[in-house]
Amino acid sequence: MKVSDYPIQNGRIDKWIIEAFSLLNSSYPKDLKVNTYFSRTKIKDLILSGNIRVDGVKNKNPAYKINPKNEIIINLPEVVEYDLKAENIPINIVFEDEHLLVINKEPNFVVHPSPGHNSGTLVNALLYHCEGKLSGIGGIKRPGIVHRLDKDTSGLMLIAKTELAHIRLSNMFKNHSIDRIYQLLVWNVPNSKGLVDQPIGRSKFNRKKMAINLNGKKAVTHWTLLQTFSNLVSLISCKLQTGRTHQIRVHMSSIGHSLIGDQIYGGLPKKDKTQNNIQKNIITKCKSFSRQALHSKTLTFQHPISKKQMHFDINLPNDIINLINSIK
Repeated sequence: MKVSDYPIQNGRIDKWIIEAFSLLNSSYPKDLKVNTYFSRTKIKDLILSGNIRVDGVKNKNPAYKINPKNEIIINLPEVVEYDLKAENIPINIVFEDEHLLVINKEPNFVVHPSPGHNSGTLVNALLYHCEGKLSGIGGIKRPGIVHRLDKDTSGLMLIAKTELAHIRLSNMFKNHSIDRIYQLLVWNVPNSKGLVDQPIGRSKFNRKKMAINLNGKKAVTHWTLLQTFSNLVSLISCKLQTGRTHQIRVHMSSIGHSLIGDQIYGGLPKKDKTQNNIQKNIITKCKSFSRQALHSKTLTFQHPISKKQMHFDINLPNDIINLINSIK
């Protein structure tokens, strides 16, 4: 590729490659367009790994200044498969087209493989369901997980099927232009509405946990009270302005309203000798709930390709409904 064929204002090689591919893409057939989109991270990886040459010489500097006379050669690595098996695991699909999936994730369903969970994950299921339909830019072929839900969290989850959809959806999450609303059961009764604006980072005392950390990343959660049960338990709605790991669990716990069933950030109501048998029964039932009572209920976003406004809303799962009915 000659630099003079794709002139841009900024002479950095990484930015030039991104824009050059964007311009090139406009002349490609529809079914090839997704293979010509690159994020800056992928371009940087290609440069640092020695896959970019300028006038025949390897260049490993993403900020390298180019000029119109340069010729850029880009070596795209062969697409490799994850060392994972595709598994025929049922997925509750709410919506699907050629670009993305919206699923209703069941509780107790791990999203990403990890030590101890090399099979039976959502990724294994997607490798089977989307066989032959996943893009492989940057040397790895993998399902487009653009956001995650904890193993025990149920509800709506958005998955990209193509590289272009993955990049655009990732940017939308980064720019907070995807609306996500969760419903959850918490201990005690919060105000009718409010927000927590506290940064979240790794706990200084337990690296496996997240915590309010002044050196962490900005995190904002808005909540609305929906229903209360004997002044002990509340059903609330949370809208995420940001999307940090364990954000709702950490934020609600930090203000004294930890999630029912949360074994990591959870707590219990203060002991009160005046509690009647009904209240004691509610506490017993909530303590026995087997997971954090957190459900991804609503997703609203602009389709990354068609630009159509998409809105999905899914009912609470049976286990949370049954718990609510038992403590009314």
